[in-house]
Amino acid sequence: MTEYKLEVTTGDIQEAGTWDHIFITLFGTEGQSERTELDNFGIDFATGTTGNYTMSTNLSLGKLLLIKVEKDPALILPEDEWYFSKIVVTTPEGEAILFPCYRWISRGELVELRGGKALKAFEEDHPMLIDHRKQELILKKISYQWKHLAEGLTHISQFNNESELPAEIRFSKSKSTEIVMVKMQTTLELKLKGLFGSLEQWESIEDLKNIFQWKKTTMSEYVSEHWKEDDFYGFQFLNGLNPNAIKRCSELPPNFPVTEEMVKPFLEEGSSLQEELKKGNIFLSDQKMMDGIRPRVYNGEPLHVTPGLCLLYVNPENKLMPIAIQLHQQPSELNPIFLPSDLETDWLLAKMFIKNADSIDHQSVHHLLKTHYLTEVYIVASLRSFSAIHPLYKLLFPHFRFTLDINIRGRANLFGPDGSISKSSLGYDGQMVLMARALSEITYSSLCLPENITARGLESVPNFYYRDDGLNLWNIINSFVKAVVGYYYPSDSEVRKDTELQEWISEIFTHGFLGNTASGFPASFDTVEEVIKFITMLIFTVTGQHAAVNSGQFDYYSWAPNQSLLLIKPPPTTKGQSSMKTILETLPDVGQTVTFSALVWLLAQEYTDEVALGTYPDERFHEPALKQMIKEFQAALSDLSEAISTRNLQLEIPYTYLNPPEIENSIAI
Repeated sequence: MTEYKLEVTTGDIQEAGTWDHIFITLFGTEGQSERTELDNFGIDFATGTTGNYTMSTNLSLGKLLLIKVEKDPALILPEDEWYFSKIVVTTPEGEAILFPCYRWISRGELVELRGGKALKAFEEDHPMLIDHRKQELILKKISYQWKHLAEGLTHISQFNNESELPAEIRFSKSKSTEIVMVKMQTTLELKLKGLFGSLEQWESIEDLKNIFQWKKTTMSEYVSEHWKEDDFYGFQFLNGLNPNAIKRCSELPPNFPVTEEMVKPFLEEGSSLQEELKKGNIFLSDQKMMDGIRPRVYNGEPLHVTPGLCLLYVNPENKLMPIAIQLHQQPSELNPIFLPSDLETDWLLAKMFIKNADSIDHQSVHHLLKTHYLTEVYIVASLRSFSAIHPLYKLLFPHFRFTLDINIRGRANLFGPDGSISKSSLGYDGQMVLMARALSEITYSSLCLPENITARGLESVPNFYYRDDGLNLWNIINSFVKAVVGYYYPSDSEVRKDTELQEWISEIFTHGFLGNTASGFPASFDTVEEVIKFITMLIFTVTGQHAAVNSGQFDYYSWAPNQSLLLIKPPPTTKGQSSMKTILETLPDVGQTVTFSALVWLLAQEYTDEVALGTYPDERFHEPALKQMIKEFQAALSDLSEAISTRNLQLEIPYTYLNPPEIENSIAI
């Protein structure tokens, strides 16, 4: 008799264990074992445990190729899914082979697992494995299909409800439960206070502090105290929720007729606008992409979205200050240029309308489109194109955790036609038009942070912590990806003959960027360097970039006067006519305000099963070299975290969103 030793691990997550019977069949080059039940004395497959089993065969099976795992019911018990992590099989020759699974298995389900070194399709050398891989990809293409969302937008997965998702990509049970509890508790608190659904207007700015007396962060408190200040307003263009909105301005746009006399009082004494333009100290936020989009109808009348222009100046104290605002693209008597020297409430209103447009741009383009929706494309293409044994699938899958689930929920509850985000001034239809416009103009280089920073002329702007931390993070991710990709692709020819890799990038180009060659996105890969760059961009997008535009939402959005997606009165068309009463009337009513606040509180929560960047609790790689690369990646992230934490101790406003322990390994909320 020949013996195989099996270590079978059940996941350490909520309700991972099972009472059902588990059967194993081993397949090798010389034959297969009998279907054998794994059954020790006592309880098998309890949550977070590893069971040791022995399987006997009459003869050696040769090189071990596949394991078939079947889950049959215990007759008297109701259905229970099993979260099966991995099997490590020690062969009679003493070789220990890892067979990763890391997914839920339902009653009656059969799973076939590949083990050992990650392999590209052309490296398969056994007819059984070649056929198995072919059949696996056929089934994947049936399970994961593309669907059109709207004209001019990225394609999405075909699933209409999160309950339709395969178990391996659904939310964990604990996360689903926690989200429901946070929603219930928050809604109950607001109802008890009489705020939820209220149609009343705010009577004073101070009243907004009563929305959540106990739900606060250090940053949200700071925002509520400093929202009127120009230096903090400018700071947010660099280190707030939308740090990709401004660019260096070498000459003023012809439709923004700011004169020397207008802004001279706000420049360094003795200097001029032209001198500051030449020095590179003038910056511009221009929301021209929104121009002409029809806003949402509210109480029978269209709302107002101002596709405005905001001129900013880095002053001698190295602070970025707003110095001129025009709320619409075409100058006119009813579209004056507002200045810091105007009536305080005029200037506040102008800044609020610019921030309203910036907020819509943030949520629709930089958050939803460029992180959530593009990542959905990367995920669906991966699930359709890569075998589970492919090295890039093993590398990328941990970065796709929960994203399809949150996107599907989001399309129903957040940014769908009836979603909270679609209650913005622009509304759902306008948001879709804006995203389609943005996608048509998006470039590959704009998603690659080093090129993005250079193209916008922001290499030397002081106090730009998003840039500093982001570039460090980009370089660390790039070094890790370079090591992993270089290990599996020693030459460019390996890239060119990897059919799964080529199909993957082709699907992304077709379904994500709609075949737009002008975008600069690759439709195929010819070199190892091209693969390294694209995967660096992908991992940075789903980790650091998403954290930068997502993690601070409660900090900045919970104080509506600072940043609101909805403003309900028209923008000012003349100067000297406003008051604090005007500002209160412009803000959303009480019920709408608290709905937004409740939403961003939900998004700000830390959930018990979060996985931080660089943490790979699932053991997917068999090769020791890959495990060492992960350790080096984690060490580099730890060094960056220490540097960021040390710097933040010296700052009045610490920038924490790109501190690696604060970044999730995937878009999971």
